Amino acid sequence: MVSEQKPFRIAIAGGGTAGWMAAALLARFAPAHFEIELVESETIGTVGVGEATIPQIRHFNQALGIDEGEFLRETKGSFKLGIAFDGWMGDGHTYMHAFGQVGRAAGVLPFHQHWLRAKKLGHARTLDHYSLNEIAARALRMPGPGGPELPYAYHFDAGLYAAYLRRMAEGRGVTRTEGLIQSVERDSESGDIAALALDGERRIEADFFIDCTGFRALLIEGAMEAGFEDWSDVLPCDRAVAVPCSGGGDFTPYTRSIAREAGWQWRIPLQHRIGNGYVFSSAHLSEDEATITLLANLDGDADGSPRVLTFTTGKRRRQWVGNCLALGLAAGFMEPLESTSIHLVQSALARLLNLLSEGRPAPALVDHFNAQADFEWTRIRDFLVLHYWANGREGQPFWNAMRALELPGTLTDKLEQWRANGHIHREHEELFTEVAWFQVLAGQGVETQGYNPLADALPQNELVGLLANTEEQMVRAANAMPLHVEVLGKLVSQVRAKESVA
Repeated sequence: MVSEQKPFRIAIAGGGTAGWMAAALLARFAPAHFEIELVESETIGTVGVGEATIPQIRHFNQALGIDEGEFLRETKGSFKLGIAFDGWMGDGHTYMHAFGQVGRAAGVLPFHQHWLRAKKLGHARTLDHYSLNEIAARALRMPGPGGPELPYAYHFDAGLYAAYLRRMAEGRGVTRTEGLIQSVERDSESGDIAALALDGERRIEADFFIDCTGFRALLIEGAMEAGFEDWSDVLPCDRAVAVPCSGGGDFTPYTRSIAREAGWQWRIPLQHRIGNGYVFSSAHLSEDEATITLLANLDGDADGSPRVLTFTTGKRRRQWVGNCLALGLAAGFMEPLESTSIHLVQSALARLLNLLSEGRPAPALVDHFNAQADFEWTRIRDFLVLHYWANGREGQPFWNAMRALELPGTLTDKLEQWRANGHIHREHEELFTEVAWFQVLAGQGVETQGYNPLADALPQNELVGLLANTEEQMVRAANAMPLHVEVLGKLVSQVRAKESVA
């Protein structure tokens, strides 16, 4: 006779995007004897600034078996081919960090080395001429069925996404408990969390706890004292004022990051509205001034009152302590300049699935998780700092101060390699690729002393031909694509048609 397996209980403290992503993924992949319970309170709001994503979100949705059309309908989503950075080198200037490749490699060298040589010879055009994603995005186009395979992400309403995942998770057996966490009980011997004490003298006991309580970090910091690593010395923006508005302007398949006096403004187009926010430094601008600037730069009428968010950029020194793992804002915060917030939840969950074991987590597994998280977060930090440090907005105190930053050593190393001969390397599994770094370095005018001399092996006429042919092929491919709004509308309507037949 086979004995029944003892349940392994996982308690998720807090809902929102992070909480319901965790619940949905665990419900999809955990064995039958895992019991998953999420506790949240409708009286506590969520921040919900992460409405723009990067292409990895598609892997998460696919892992859950989510139909793309249904997802876009339920979240009022749209497609995203990249991020346009407007005004970072001065008013009127724009460049894009587009997903996907830029140009074509030739011989043993990547495209950017040939571009650097062509730039020195006076033959290179700006990168927007060699990126299919950017050419399509600027033309408001998106590949349809049968079109070229382009990497893309989404814009979506984070609150609707959480609600969508909640329905999926509950349908797969996750228990949701409504309640406020009053305190966190710890085991006197191990120091691990034993239970969550809720209002109404209720207790939730579990073997493993996931902290999704946002900036409050009730479990990972309040109980487990993980510590916080403050990065405001290199990323000093500490406020954001956010407000959605009615639709207006172009329905862009890309996010916009617009430089302002003391920070930057995001613009995220959804089906039912546009998400807007102004991330700024309170040492250089008041909340009232930021609100006035934001409201003066909307595409349509504001939908509700602007909301001010206060934050400190940084991360927990340990995101996993004992039997407690932090996700989302409980793990740390980096401004949404490169749309990494939701990805950091996703990558932490992927690591958790690989390292999770029943019983008390082995210290070696916990240490490995934390080391990987530290690496990922610090490399993303460096990428964000690069944008600020390489700005060309002279004459404004905030931007002047950002150009004078004392840079982290890991970023200094990358810059020195780039300046020497245009070398870019992706270290281990850091999120941003060589192409991503290239677009920001070139887009914001960080010059090199030269390029790899192997690029000189390509005859000059072939170099000119490589650039011209690449641009011609990409323009032709983009012009053959349908409009973004048409692709989106067709996908959503197909889902409605299927449901009406069923």
